Amino acid sequence: MSATNAGPAGIPRASSATGTHATPGAARILDAFARASAANRAALIPYVVAGYPDAAGSLAAAVAAIDAGADLLEVGLPYSDPLADGATLQRASGVALRAGATLERSVALLAEIAAARPGIPLVPMCYANQLLAGGGGATAARRLADAGASGVIVADLTPDEGAPFEAACRDAGLALIYLVAPTTPADRRAAIAARTGGFLYTVSLVGVTGARTSLPPEVGRYVRAVKASSPVPVAVGFGVSRPAHVRALVRAGADGVIVASALIDALGPDGRDTAALGRLMGRLRAAAAR
Repeated sequence: MSATNAGPAGIPRASSATGTHATPGAARILDAFARASAANRAALIPYVVAGYPDAAGSLAAAVAAIDAGADLLEVGLPYSDPLADGATLQRASGVALRAGATLERSVALLAEIAAARPGIPLVPMCYANQLLAGGGGATAARRLADAGASGVIVADLTPDEGAPFEAACRDAGLALIYLVAPTTPADRRAAIAARTGGFLYTVSLVGVTGARTSLPPEVGRYVRAVKASSPVPVAVGFGVSRPAHVRALVRAGADGVIVASALIDALGPDGRDTAALGRLMGRLRAAAAR
């Protein structure tokens, strides 16, 4: 790759042939952020695990999260080696797999959620082996789009290797959402922001997912730095579990806040306490006000 075609750290520059920010899925995601901004708050993005505690239970959790104020919904697709996930999401993924969750059944659940609550953009989160094994992911991207997904997060896929799947997502109308972390150098962060679709997933800390009692003290400065170089909305996740965390991220300028493990914990030991999930969602949404 020539220097004229490569951005920082060798990442191909965004062009009409790369990135997924001009897709219909990205437009739906941007509309959700715009609606939240017009209401003078950050977008709230809860996370549920497809098939946890079983198919019916996960649909109930998804609907409860949406009805309690979700602006977008992230849906984790269970996987046997979830390297970015902490103990809570690993446990939930394991329960879902033992209950019979498969990629096909997870995609079917997306379609059920989309039919039940068609106004909310759905963003599945998964790993490269689930979608890309044996090819460029064109079939998987089309299946997700047909099920009602607006975008997709592939936790272990970087823009250095992502161009084939970006092409598949563009063809399917999906936004491919990339991640940055506190360890991502500033120039690379800007290059990734130029390639992501819909929003930039901004990991708040060095480590895996999981509810924390506090976020790193430097997270505000970090979020402001990401915002300064991102042409798309910035949504912050990992470790976010309390209204105080949400307020701190909103003060730092985050356009959206992603909450995962705390909501799975709120469902209780059997994964079915959707009322408790709804109560936590209410507190988090109130904290998202600017």
